[in-house]
Amino acid sequence: PMAGCMCQAVLPAHAGPRGELGAGPLLRWMDAAACLAAEKHAGVSCVTASMDDIQFEEAARVGQIIAIRTKVNRAFKTSMEVGIKVTVQDVLTNAEKIVSVAYATYVAKPVGAGQVELKPVQLLSAEDHLEHSLAIERRRIRLGYVQVFQKLMQESNKEGDFNTCEERDAVSTEHTHVQSTELVLPPHANHHGNTFGGQIMAWMQTVASISASRLCHSHPILKSVNMFKFWGPSFVGDRLIFNAIVNNTFHNSVEVGVRVEAYNCEEWIKDQPRHINSAFLIFNAVNDKGELLTFPKVKP
Repeated sequence: PMAGCMCQAVLPAHAGPRGELGAGPLLRWMDAAACLAAEKHAGVSCVTASMDDIQFEEAARVGQIIAIRTKVNRAFKTSMEVGIKVTVQDVLTNAEKIVSVAYATYVAKPVGAGQVELKPVQLLSAEDHLEHSLAIERRRIRLGYVQVFQKLMQESNKEGDFNTCEERDAVSTEHTHVQSTELVLPPHANHHGNTFGGQIMAWMQTVASISASRLCHSHPILKSVNMFKFWGPSFVGDRLIFNAIVNNTFHNSVEVGVRVEAYNCEEWIKDQPRHINSAFLIFNAVNDKGELLTFPKVKP
């Protein structure tokens, strides 16, 4: 299978306030490495369609080495699944730990009016055969996500008044709303002018982190990114509006929802946004001793 490896040294510029690798740079690196593997297989430009739920198991610190190994697991007609494995290696001890294992879907973009039909992946090992089989199941789950979510929303709407909350000391989620505007410049885009998915994920993580910090009064740590899917593209020159708000808290963790809308110059004047993607980010937070902080109850 088309595979590759990207290595990055964690420098102070990549680190957050706790000296650990920020989730933003890591998400950008993961997307870039996976896109390279997808384009190597397709032979044409590819764009990020979605990322399966990403869990972060281990934190990387300044001075350590991040290795991102990617592999095309299965090609469908115009899309393919790319497996991503992120490890961190300590230079002094040579110890290696898994940071994250993720799966991303990329879509091949035809050149001109041509049609793309991807070639099958060559399976060389037992692991390749297993991932190839599992890829079709993961694809089925992805396609079912939209219907499941719409059904959940319909059921939630039947429950009545959303403003009722019995918790006396609950904090209003209104205080956690964060809005940010970004202008897509050439360094944020790929060689065809589309905004890199990893760059959008990094911007989403920033606004979501600020939203979560308004509840915990600490520096939130990203634990997972859920239901990340692109509904449409954005391009150099677009203005991207990021809206983040806390959806709920669960004792030691908090879920922040982020919605991203894009405008070109004409759409900006007419206030006609394009909803390009949404995701749900889960954070926890720790005190100076490394102990998990408890989040307060919230009312929507």
